[in-house]
Amino acid sequence: IINNYVEGTQGGARDKASPSGLHFRDSKRKVDYVLAYHYRRQLARHTPGAASPELRRGSSSVALVSNGGTGKGRAEPRQQQRDDGQRALWDWPGLPGLEVVELSPLDALEEERRLQREEYERNLLEAGLEIEKDPENKSQGLSFVRIHAPWQVLSREAELLKIKMPTKKMYEITEEKGILKTLNEIWCKLTERLQPQVPQQENTKMKTLSYPFSREKIYLYNIKDKDTFFDNATRSRIVREILKRTSTKARNSMGIGTLIANNVYDAAYPLHDGEYEGQNDDMNERKLLYQEWARYGVFYKFQPIDLIRKYFGEKIGLYFAWLGLYTEFLIPSSVIGIIVFLYGCITIESDIPSKEMCDQRNAFTMCPLCDKFCDYWNLSSACATARASHLFDNPATVFFSIFMALWATMFLEQWKRLQMRLSYFWDLTGLEEEEEHPRPEYETKLLQKKLKNKNIKTENSNENEKEKLTWSDRMPGYAANFGLILFMIMLTFSAVFGVIVYRITTAAALSFSTNETTRSNVRVTVTATAVILNLVVVLILDEIYGAVAKWLTEIEIPKTEKTFEERLILKAFLLKFVNSYASIFYVAFFKGRFVGRPGRYVYVFEGYRMEECAPGGCLMELCIQLSIIMLGKQLIQNNLFEIGIPKLKKLLRKLKDERTELKEMDTNQSKDPQQWDLDYILEPFTGLTPEYMEMIIQFGFVTLFVASFPLAPVFALLNNIIEVRLDAKKFVTELRRPDTVREKDIGIWYNILSGIGKLSVIINAFVIAVTSDFIPRLMYQYAYSQNGTMHGFINHTLSYFNVSQLKAGTQPENSLFSQEVSFCRFKDYREPPWSPHQYEFSKQYWAVLSARLAFVILFQNLVMFLSVLVDWMIPDIPKDISEQIKKEKTVLVDFFLKEEHEKLKLIESFIARDKRKRRSGTKSKRTRAASFSQCHRSPKGSFTSFSSQHTVV
Repeated sequence: IINNYVEGTQGGARDKASPSGLHFRDSKRKVDYVLAYHYRRQLARHTPGAASPELRRGSSSVALVSNGGTGKGRAEPRQQQRDDGQRALWDWPGLPGLEVVELSPLDALEEERRLQREEYERNLLEAGLEIEKDPENKSQGLSFVRIHAPWQVLSREAELLKIKMPTKKMYEITEEKGILKTLNEIWCKLTERLQPQVPQQENTKMKTLSYPFSREKIYLYNIKDKDTFFDNATRSRIVREILKRTSTKARNSMGIGTLIANNVYDAAYPLHDGEYEGQNDDMNERKLLYQEWARYGVFYKFQPIDLIRKYFGEKIGLYFAWLGLYTEFLIPSSVIGIIVFLYGCITIESDIPSKEMCDQRNAFTMCPLCDKFCDYWNLSSACATARASHLFDNPATVFFSIFMALWATMFLEQWKRLQMRLSYFWDLTGLEEEEEHPRPEYETKLLQKKLKNKNIKTENSNENEKEKLTWSDRMPGYAANFGLILFMIMLTFSAVFGVIVYRITTAAALSFSTNETTRSNVRVTVTATAVILNLVVVLILDEIYGAVAKWLTEIEIPKTEKTFEERLILKAFLLKFVNSYASIFYVAFFKGRFVGRPGRYVYVFEGYRMEECAPGGCLMELCIQLSIIMLGKQLIQNNLFEIGIPKLKKLLRKLKDERTELKEMDTNQSKDPQQWDLDYILEPFTGLTPEYMEMIIQFGFVTLFVASFPLAPVFALLNNIIEVRLDAKKFVTELRRPDTVREKDIGIWYNILSGIGKLSVIINAFVIAVTSDFIPRLMYQYAYSQNGTMHGFINHTLSYFNVSQLKAGTQPENSLFSQEVSFCRFKDYREPPWSPHQYEFSKQYWAVLSARLAFVILFQNLVMFLSVLVDWMIPDIPKDISEQIKKEKTVLVDFFLKEEHEKLKLIESFIARDKRKRRSGTKSKRTRAASFSQCHRSPKGSFTSFSSQHTVV
């Protein structure tokens, strides 16, 4: 590219930089975007004294390419580019000392990249952008290209992108009336201290009318200052669009994405609005966001959603609005969950079944838990487990399950309403989907296909046919996706099975122990260690699945970023959903179902029986499993990883750059780091998928198995209070400023949330019916109890087994039971040994099973009906917003007609005035032609002049 040396950059002016770090060195033009790259200067032999230092490449402190704005300070040395692309050196006339040397492969690659950068920057200049470059005055180092978009480019691109901009017209927003207005005023007064201290619109009752920008109708817009009319986020978005579509001939690279993928540039990013903390008193939006939003000290305040949207764009604004609403909705569910838990605590003393189980006088002698080494045991020894189970297994959990199903529906409905409200105030109504640029990987694959077809193209082929990737091109990717996803799911099931085997073998090993304490705490020890082991496996597989999902999506070669993101979300969600919930599904629905019975147990391996549920049922174990995985994921993955990994990456990047700087000090560079230097050290923004994913998985924990763990919403609420500020701090302090993206909804995430909400109804119905003792208790009380109470329930659920029928070698050795045991009890509904159909399922078993299935159908249909009713009762679009949208359309039409009418009147007045002038001029000509014509040569008198004045207006 042509380096334009500006006058005044030599000597004393050399070290001058923009005071704020946000402008070009003239301190006037804003830096709208930055490109960063590492360079390595090629080795060339140079005879001393052959050329003046001013002309050597990289001798100046700043190389400024300003698209014609440098005046006579511009010098254009001739550049000769070699056809082979391997060597391209400056060819200055009269410089015999500069010799062409053979380049090493590394130098040749660097030279090729340099040529691509130069061509790309030339094309950016042709697109109208202005560029300022850092000098390359070291053998290797980091350099920045700063880009500024002038008004002509901004207005042109804003019109092409149909960006809505504020007009001169403002209209009044219709306020709510009656009791809603009163309640709203009371709420505002109560929450006044919770509001963030950010600048608000002066008149909240008025809204500015917005309209897609048009240069022909520029008189409609409220343009006070051309430099500030487009805010920083809009300017960077416009520049990003130009960078995306500007191509280079070298390697047929299509835009900045391909160049970054090919390591021509390292990074491309817009600048933050200055530092977020420091000694200076200059307030900027970044510092304001840090003070009022991104600190843990302001956790109790509402989020400044409008400021977030203004600074980061609509897509990120919608994420934080959704997260805020979700966190607010967790408050009522947490309160109800605590009440349900307290109800279990209060009624534990009056629970008859747990009392019967703890009563040592009943002396239920239970069958051994393992072969040979396990003894008979009393049911009263499991008293603590039974009492703890009642905390979560009580009638209130049924009510809470129904409540949470309706809660999920109300949350989604309220989000649709809030989304519509934000769309109206953020001018997203009627937003059209923009045509997306193809991804670099897609372009590369398409180029390879074109080159392949070029070699085998026949004369009859249609050359004008547009090339694209077909399903046959993607078939290897689809096959790999299917095979690997299936393998990953099987890997998850294998991990769960491995934990099951661990539990079985550990329980058997601990049963052999001679220590009485160890033998008595086998179940607690095995459960605790197995759950922690399972958590570690889940965390490791989660990280692996995230990387695998990304790789699988890449080999599919989606055309656009939106398609790529949607496919990545579906794969990652499927794998992480199976990984997070597989072990919980096992405990809830499979554990203890395939044990068999005494005398005919089911064995996993020889001598190892399938594990059974605790005497109080599997619900308590399900609760422990769910709570530890949920809390472990939130604490370790969502918080420690999220805080630690970006800080570690930032430190490594900083150390790497400092090591490069120490090798060769740059005396010309300013000592104080500029904003582009500070932002380069930050972690690049990689998308919102990880943020949404962790919240969606948490939403699953809160809704899917809430019947077994009513305190799940409480822990989710506590996590989210920290999560909001953690994400805020990450976006403000740890990440480069993301490109603003206009989105009117949260996309595929809403469908996933809706699917989880519907699935939760079915799962909770089965948890209550199958995992808990709710249905057996109900059946006993109303069908089998003689006095309508729960007395005798434990005895009713235990079957008899004749110990003489135990298989040889499985009887307990050295039994400590003093009395001779003839019969032992086990939990199941089976016929007794003295029955003609001994050990077959009893009538009670089939009655309870029928009741369980009936409950599932009834519960599911009732909750689904209530959910549909809630959905129907709550309109998706708030009534006031619907009216405002209609009003806005009417106001827009009236405003257009009025402006066009005034424009027409102005033109007519010009024409009438011009006619009068002509008429008076014709009369005067007859009497005083010469003198009057001299006096009348004023530019204000012609129709053309008036028209030009109107054009300026």
